[in-house]
Amino acid sequence: MKKIILISVIVVIAFYVLKEKVYKPYMWKKAINTKEHQLQLGSFIFSKETCINGSQSYQKYYFVFKVTEINGDYVRLSVIRQLSQKDNLKESDFSTTSDQYKSLKQNIKNLTITPVLSEDLYKGDGQRFTLNQYLLNKYPVLKQSAYYYEDIPEESKNKPMPENPNDLEMYFSLVYSKKEIIENRKLVPWTMTNSFNGKPSLSQYSKNIDLIVN
Repeated sequence: MKKIILISVIVVIAFYVLKEKVYKPYMWKKAINTKEHQLQLGSFIFSKETCINGSQSYQKYYFVFKVTEINGDYVRLSVIRQLSQKDNLKESDFSTTSDQYKSLKQNIKNLTITPVLSEDLYKGDGQRFTLNQYLLNKYPVLKQSAYYYEDIPEESKNKPMPENPNDLEMYFSLVYSKKEIIENRKLVPWTMTNSFNGKPSLSQYSKNIDLIVN
């Protein structure tokens, strides 16, 4: 009996390794070369990760991003979120719930998702990330859907890396490696932390990509 159980466990492990190391990478390479799932400006990237919380138990986090800029290997992302209502404030966490994540995967191409300039989220009455009259006046489409992503002005996109060291940390906020996305199905951030000679480096931290949708 023990031998049968051991063989069964080995078979399950072998199947899992084959699926994760061979099948999934193969399917990713196949999908990334199709128009529907290739990485491009405007793509939606779905990502989920499992982390250990304070009680030493595991918790899953779900993220949906919009590709707002591709400059060489630098891919800038913005989180898809919903603006809060004045009487129903949402948490500031950029992650979404499991149910919302599944719904967005199925319906994101049919949703109205408004690009809102980051500076505009500070304007108008009320707290930041809250739908107010200023935002409704400038972005009337928010009346149809409160989904949005933070955008940057067109003149600020695809610019060279800033020379001022004080601007570098902000520049690399939510900037990931194009090569890692395409080849390894991972969101690996470019960062100035522990950089040498003032040059950015790839972080040791990464998120797995679940899906890219165009």
